[in-house]
Amino acid sequence: MDYYAVKTLHISCMVLSITLFVVRGGSALSGYPWRRWGVLRWAPHLVDTVLLSSALWLAWQLGQYPFADAWLTAKVLALLAYIGLGARALGKRTPAGQRPWFYLSALFSVGYIVAVALTHSASWGLWD
Repeated sequence: MDYYAVKTLHISCMVLSITLFVVRGGSALSGYPWRRWGVLRWAPHLVDTVLLSSALWLAWQLGQYPFADAWLTAKVLALLAYIGLGARALGKRTPAGQRPWFYLSALFSVGYIVAVALTHSASWGLWD
């Protein structure tokens, strides 16, 4: 596979994944029953699977791995935070008053992930 084709796929899936999260989160916060739309239930899983698969392929091709490269470790840890915060933001059992905070925290986490990806620095190049 061509490196740039997989990188383009990865970036495209990242944009689509964030867009789907924003749509689902905005719908949840506004009280719109987004779970009725089948595509909003299954598409994020498909997109995120392709996103993770392409990330693993890119890491293998570059020879950079979490816990060996600080910036990639930061991305993985922020990804785990994003997953947890996003799950709470969209969760049926999360009280309505707490959802906006989880949603904003998840968006901050994904913003951090993108910034680290662009700079290849856990501190965005500010303290390196």
